[in-house]
This record gives sequence, C-alpha cells and structure tokens, in this order.
Amino acid sequence: MRRTALVLVLAGSAAIVAACSGMGPFSSSGNKMSFFVTSANPGKGADFGGLAGADRYCQTLASAAGAGGKTWRAYLSTTGAGGVNARDRIGRGPWMNAKGEVIAGSVDELHATNRITKQTALTERGDMVMGRGDAVNMHDVLTGSSPDGRAMAAAGDSTCGNWTKSGEGSAIVGHHDRTGLNEEPPAKSWNSSHPSRGCSLESLKATGGDGRLYCFAAN
Repeated sequence: MRRTALVLVLAGSAAIVAACSGMGPFSSSGNKMSFFVTSANPGKGADFGGLAGADRYCQTLASAAGAGGKTWRAYLSTTGAGGVNARDRIGRGPWMNAKGEVIAGSVDELHATNRITKQTALTERGDMVMGRGDAVNMHDVLTGSSPDGRAMAAAGDSTCGNWTKSGEGSAIVGHHDRTGLNEEPPAKSWNSSHPSRGCSLESLKATGGDGRLYCFAAN
C-alpha cells in the first residue's frame, strides 16, 4: 500500500513538472517583463478615459501576458492644472522587455542613452511592431511628452485633451523604431517626434501609427 501511494505521488509530481515545463514565457507569475508597447489600441483612438484608463489598459494587457503582479503605468504626460510628467509616474527602473533585454536602467538613462529600438520595443506578447519601411507603418507611439519626458510647455493640445478625445485635437508621439523622414533628431526620438493629425484611430493611422502606448512597471 505504501509503495503504491509513493508511486502515485511521484507520478503526480512528474506530471506537474512536465506541465510547468511546457508553459510559455508569459504564463508564469514570475514574468520579469517590465516594459512593452501595447499590442493594439482598445478602439477609441487617443481616448483612454484619461490616465487612469490608460493605466488600466496597460495592466490588463500585462495580466493577460502573465505579468499582472506588477503595477503598470502608461508613459503619458498631461497638461493644465495638475499636469503630470510621464517620467515621474513609471518608477525608477530598470526595465526589461518581454525577452528579458534591459532597455534602460534608470529614468535618466531612459531619457538619454536607452536601448529602445524596433528590435527591443516589443509588445507584451514579445512581438515586434511594424515600423517605417514595413507593409504598414505603426511606429508612432502616443506620449504627449517632451524629449525629457515632461508635459509640453507650448500652448495647444499635445495630449488629445489629456487622453479623453477621439476626434479633433492632437497628441505628441514618439517613434519606437527611431526612424523618420529625415535624419534630424526629432525623427529619431522614441518619445517626442511630432504631433498627430488628430485623435481618432483613423487620424492616428494616417499619421503613421495606430494608437499604441508604452507601458512601464512602476514597481
């Protein structure tokens, strides 16, 4: 009887080990990913329901990828009274993509010599996002930020109404692939390349993107 029970326990343990070994990299609660580009837009262009809604969207995608145990924040700035700087809401780093590649070790490095490129700015699923030169250009990523990660000081809409508009308006975008129409610095900026043509999903696509966000784990 004891021998039979022992065999059953060992068999059960082997089955558990086999099942765990077959899990994908995004099904474990131990997922170390702390940075990603959203794999899609939720459907309303630049209207995420404000910062809180954008954060929830990042959290939802991270959870689906097995990294929901962290507090996720969208890399977005807001303007006006109570304005927020994107750099102040994403934690201290370091941050790594879905493949475990470190893209920046600190906030200062993120805004200076980071390693964000088309090859490293992966989605929560570990996929590359199409950029300039591909069948469809999707390199615009919404940020509403200056190159140093702060809200824009100039007058005018730079955040699509603080991320509540899906029609008229504009938002600053960055290029995840660090390429553009010319070699001037803004074209290569990951977080502050140019304003969008509007806030609707159609306008964002016409500008060279499809309403994606950068998401960072703040803890």
